[in-house]
Amino acid sequence: MNKKIIKLFVICITVLALTGCTVQLKDSKNKLVKNDITGQTLTKNILCKPTDKATIKKYTENGVKVSKLDDCNNFSVVGSKYNGIWESIFIRPLAWLILKIGGLFNKYGWSIVFTTILIRLVVMPFTKKAALQSENMKKAQPELNKLEKKYANKNDQDSMMKKSQEMMFIYKKYGINPMAGCLFSLIQIPLFFAFYESLNRLPAIFEENFYGIKLGMTPGMAISQGKIYYVIIIILVVVASYYGMKLNSGASMSKEQESQMKTMMNMMIMFMGIAAITLPTGIAIYWIVNNVFTIAQNLWVRRKKDAK
Repeated sequence: MNKKIIKLFVICITVLALTGCTVQLKDSKNKLVKNDITGQTLTKNILCKPTDKATIKKYTENGVKVSKLDDCNNFSVVGSKYNGIWESIFIRPLAWLILKIGGLFNKYGWSIVFTTILIRLVVMPFTKKAALQSENMKKAQPELNKLEKKYANKNDQDSMMKKSQEMMFIYKKYGINPMAGCLFSLIQIPLFFAFYESLNRLPAIFEENFYGIKLGMTPGMAISQGKIYYVIIIILVVVASYYGMKLNSGASMSKEQESQMKTMMNMMIMFMGIAAITLPTGIAIYWIVNNVFTIAQNLWVRRKKDAK
C-alpha cells in the first residue's frame, strides 16, 4: 500500500462524508441555533422527531418540518428519502442500533456506552495490530535513533540508500510494517466518524436524563446554572485523553523530540478540555468510553508483549 492509495482512500471517505454529513441549524441571520436550556447547538438534518416542545418550536421557527419525521421509537434503517451513500450505509444503520440498544436498556446513556464498546470490539483486530506496531516501534526506537546519528551529516545518494536499507533491516528485525499503522487507522475512521454523526443527529439521545445528567446539556451551560457536578465530565474527558495519548507516546526519543511531543500533547489536552465544556454530555460520554477502551487495550497489548 503506497501513498497514492492512502490519498485515494481519504478522498473517497471525504466525498462520502459530504453526501449526508451533519448540518448545523442556523437562523435567518445565519447564526447557530442553540437549545436555550442545555446550550446544545441543534442539528438541522436530524434523523427522527424530537419530543421536547421548546426544541420542536426552535426547529419549526427555522424552517425544519419535524412533523414529517418518524418518531425515534419507530425509526427505520431505510428512510423515506434518499440522502446519499454515507447516510444510507453508515449513519442510519448505526442510529438504528443505538436506538434499539437504548430501548433494550430503557436508557440511551447505556446505549452510548454499549454501542461504543461494541464498535470497538468490531474494529479490535485492526486497533490491536496498530497497538502491536506501536509497541514494536518503541522497542526499535533506540536502534533507529543510532541510525539517525550515524547518517546525520550524510546526504549523498549512496549514504541515503544505505540508511534506507539498514532501516528496513531494523523494521524486519522487530516485525514492523511502516504502512500497517496508517492502514489500520484509515479502516477505523469511517466507522468512528459515522458513530459520532449518528449520535449527533438523534434527538432521543439528547432529551434523556441519565442518572441526573442531561445528555444534551453542555457542561459549560450546566455549571453556569449551578450544577457544579458536571465538572466531573470535563475532568474525565481530560484524564482519559491524557492517559490515552501518554500510552501512545512511550517510545525512546531525543530530548528535543520529547519536548516537542510534550508540548503537542499539552496543547491537545487543553483543546479537549475546552471542547468538553461546549460539547453535549452525551458526546463526552462517548469520548470517555472510547478512550478508556483504548487505554485498556493498549495496556493489555503491552503486558502480552512483555510476557513473551
